[in-house]
Amino acid sequence: MSLTSILCPDDIANALKDCQAENSFNHKKFFQLCGMTKKSPKEIKEAFAILDNDRSGFIEEEELKFFLQRFSPGARVLTEAETKSFLAAADDDNDGKIGAAEFQAMVLS
Repeated sequence: MSLTSILCPDDIANALKDCQAENSFNHKKFFQLCGMTKKSPKEIKEAFAILDNDRSGFIEEEELKFFLQRFSPGARVLTEAETKSFLAAADDDNDGKIGAAEFQAMVLS
């Protein structure tokens, strides 16, 4: 399964285009542009499972670096500052990783 089975490919392309420049990634804007904020909790959980590359049940910092590439293989890698900011925005329990519930809360916030 890929994210294009949940999200419109044109919306994904638009969201990726918006954050092409280094240090321009904003998770709230990205989730709005790619259409994730309009998805059901079930669909967001499905997206989380795709983004959890190692299937650990969490999205760790190393996986966040390559977050955009999960939407499109040619997308850029997030900078260290973007990665740390993204993690801090979602990691409510400060365990250094994002769980499914934290991801859903971040997407819908």
